[in-house]
Amino acid sequence: MLEIETLRDTAQRARAAATVLATLGTDVRDAILFDLSERLRARAGAVLEANASDVADAESSGMEEAMIDRLRLTPERLSGIASDVRRIVDLPDPVGEEFDARILPNGLRLSRRRVPLGVIGVIYESRPNVTIDVSALCLKSGNAVILRGGKEARRSNESLARLVQDALSAHGVTPDAVQMVHDPDRRRIGEMVRMRGEIDLIVPRGGATLIEYVRENAQVPVVAGGLGVCHTYVHGDADLAMALDIVDNAKTRRPSVCNTLDTVLVHVSVAGSFLPQLARRWAGPPVEIRGCDRTIDILRENNAPGPWRPAEPDDFGREFLALRAAVKVVDSLPEAIEHIRKYGSGHSEAIVTDGYQAATDFVNAIDAAAVYVNASTGFTDGAEFGLGAEIGISTQKFHARGPLGLRELTSYKWVGLGTGQIRP
Repeated sequence: MLEIETLRDTAQRARAAATVLATLGTDVRDAILFDLSERLRARAGAVLEANASDVADAESSGMEEAMIDRLRLTPERLSGIASDVRRIVDLPDPVGEEFDARILPNGLRLSRRRVPLGVIGVIYESRPNVTIDVSALCLKSGNAVILRGGKEARRSNESLARLVQDALSAHGVTPDAVQMVHDPDRRRIGEMVRMRGEIDLIVPRGGATLIEYVRENAQVPVVAGGLGVCHTYVHGDADLAMALDIVDNAKTRRPSVCNTLDTVLVHVSVAGSFLPQLARRWAGPPVEIRGCDRTIDILRENNAPGPWRPAEPDDFGREFLALRAAVKVVDSLPEAIEHIRKYGSGHSEAIVTDGYQAATDFVNAIDAAAVYVNASTGFTDGAEFGLGAEIGISTQKFHARGPLGLRELTSYKWVGLGTGQIRP
């Protein structure tokens, strides 16, 4: 267990490991990851047993089902994690990539070359898959990582981190490249985010409270991700059958993740037809509709099945992470855009429309990491984007935005190749 006085030593060991990782060939890093994917399958029983204990404790403590769903591993989910690691193996190695090469008038050849960031600190809550996703991406991109998971997933995270360290050791690489902070004391978070010069980047993944704490207290560069208040706007010319499928998928596929729909905006011209259909579709899971006054009037007039009730003011702009959604009727595309600007978090937004101009106006006006036309917000995911996995989903603009993959875990250095040039 890492105590207060040894966490800095841990970062220093990670720094030494990062120096080694940066010089390893692609073949070695890929071999480690291939080994890890095999270990995830071969030792699935031990991982699932550890996870079952975490889930049992969470259930007995009264944790919300949405959070338990984030915590739970199944054979299928674990197999998917192993497959994601294999996909990362197959991705191009960004380390050493040369770009923007040119010859200056004096003959000096100048280019930029990708290099690892160094030591990444990731602070996350109840999703144990993050342990593997982050470790695999950091190793592939030549970075060491310090992981601080939530106490509710302690056994799961320890079991998974052990597999990563075993894979590293099997290939003669120090297990210090991936280290887990086991101490559940939240003061460790405060210590990590102030380790300037020893940790190069902090990525918080979790709720608004965690992310805001890190932003306000960090002395280390931060890429904040994970907080998603996602909207889907059904325009007046939309194919309503398609809109129904898109909205339903965005909400019910996996309601506990950050790319899940939170608010449906419906143009007034189609609200009378669309909203009763939506209520019938959502009566099954069931999804609770929290509607504006016009939404409730339409549902009541059509004897639509529940559950539904009037929205509270703070239901708009809320990340529900559960089978609930706010619904609002709007009079125009500009009103929908303004609502998203006011209440969105910059994560993922969508429009359903048959009109080229409406789609173009929406895409141009909405400032978010991912904007979709006639598709579910559920696609905002590193694996779905072809990145293998993600270290997080950034809702800010520097230095990366959207799913953080391999390239987003690198910086670059300028390399000048000369033949004796001197500056006059």
